[in-house]
Amino acid sequence: MKKQSCCPKGDSRESKIIVEKQSIKQSNEVRFPEQLVKIPAGKFLMGTNDKESFVGDGEGPVRTIKMKHFYIDQTTVTNKQFATFVKETNYITEAEQYGWSYVFHLLAPQKIRKAADRPIQTPWWLAIPHTYWRNPEGPGSTITKRMHHPVVHISWNDAQAYATWAGKRLPTEAEWEYAARGGLTQKKYPWGDELTPDGKHMCNIWQGTFPTENTLKDGYIGTAPAQSFPANGYGLYNVAGNVWEWCHDWFSPQHDNNQTTNPLGPTKGESKVMRGGSYLCHYSYCNRYRVAARTSNTRDSSSGNIGFRCVADFNPLDKE
Repeated sequence: MKKQSCCPKGDSRESKIIVEKQSIKQSNEVRFPEQLVKIPAGKFLMGTNDKESFVGDGEGPVRTIKMKHFYIDQTTVTNKQFATFVKETNYITEAEQYGWSYVFHLLAPQKIRKAADRPIQTPWWLAIPHTYWRNPEGPGSTITKRMHHPVVHISWNDAQAYATWAGKRLPTEAEWEYAARGGLTQKKYPWGDELTPDGKHMCNIWQGTFPTENTLKDGYIGTAPAQSFPANGYGLYNVAGNVWEWCHDWFSPQHDNNQTTNPLGPTKGESKVMRGGSYLCHYSYCNRYRVAARTSNTRDSSSGNIGFRCVADFNPLDKE
């Protein structure tokens, strides 16, 4: 099994352009509380020893983790929600400040594909000027008909700023996996071990020959609406495929055996954990839509397949 990633890796953009670090105050109000679902306290088996796992990514070993209860968004943050954040704070994303972001080549306008810069290791990504969350495929593109799709071209720093404004936070990697498993034990996917049970597509991933032909058998070449495909056992949507989701943790392929209760991950690192895979993942290349799969990117990185969801320690709508 190949261990390459379909995602563009960070290229230390911070060293080339200094972006404005915007101050967002922690909100005392939990925004969009109706989207939060409660994940009960308990224990789960984190990671995998499956033969399909990427050992170098630190997917294993399987370990028992004890979790407190918490609340997590049913879906990734949508364009509509992010637009509310920007309207209230005048926040400018890092992709906007850098002046470009990565667009998958089949989604980019034909006239600019040949001229765009491409990373050597992932040439299907095009660095297109003036690309950001509101113009996801570059100048002339729009989210007008995608307000309920996940917001993309979001860096970890952007996601952190939104979470602060929303009175929430980014999930720890353990919280993300615990919630994504939906109460199942050591299953490959959030719904079980079969990718398409009874021939039914359960997530938005690449169909066909990556990266040149997508048959669209699951209905999408790019993002799907944030609330699409069946929810998992806890009511979460699209925790496999669609867009990668930022986590709180620094990335390391090694795990601290002493962190067995509500682990926070390493205290420092060079990149942040991303979970869930995206619409570009495919068994032949980046088989990371499995629930235990993981990857990482630098905090300032953005592309057309990276988004996030938030968690909270309480829900003001909870009647318990």
